[in-house]
Amino acid sequence: MLIIGIAGGSGSGKSTVVKKIVSRLPKNSVSVIYQDAYYKDNGKLSAEERAKINFDHPSAIEFNLLVKHLDMLREGKEIPMPIYSYLTCARAKETIPVVPNEVVIVEGILIMSNPRMRDRMDIKIFVDADADDRLMRVIKRDIQERGRSFVEVLEHYETFVKPMHLQFIEPSKRYAEIIVPQGGENHVAIDMITSRIRIAQQAKQIGI
Repeated sequence: MLIIGIAGGSGSGKSTVVKKIVSRLPKNSVSVIYQDAYYKDNGKLSAEERAKINFDHPSAIEFNLLVKHLDMLREGKEIPMPIYSYLTCARAKETIPVVPNEVVIVEGILIMSNPRMRDRMDIKIFVDADADDRLMRVIKRDIQERGRSFVEVLEHYETFVKPMHLQFIEPSKRYAEIIVPQGGENHVAIDMITSRIRIAQQAKQIGI
């Protein structure tokens, strides 16, 4: 099994990179785990309290469970990946089954800020993008998917996203073996990553 970590700031294009890598590899050979599924369940908090949650701080994520699930996949066991809602800040009763596969991709803004996560990654990738490009994507996403107004998005970005990016996410870039500028539009980088994954797969298969 090859475990690949794909990190980067909010709105950097991580999800697009993941989708394009998956589309270039053999069908049903890749499983994807999303850091966002592992946010702590805060559904019992009031609406006012939920508005103050800092989703861009490592403490918001249940890394113990995420690490446990990665280890289970490595051992050949299926995992129940949580389903998390940004609207309610709670986990659903249902889960998504994720099967062990030749390639497992873990995607999220903070995955490389955690030493135990880094130790489990065979390839670490950081998707880089200009701050203004990331902000535009965050505005569009948060309004459409997370029910925030334009003003709320800007306030949230200034209060949480930007300072946490500078404190935790940007510094984690130094752990990456591969940095992808321009996100999912960097077709050359994605082709190179796909080739690197194939080579790594072959090396594992013959025990190198």
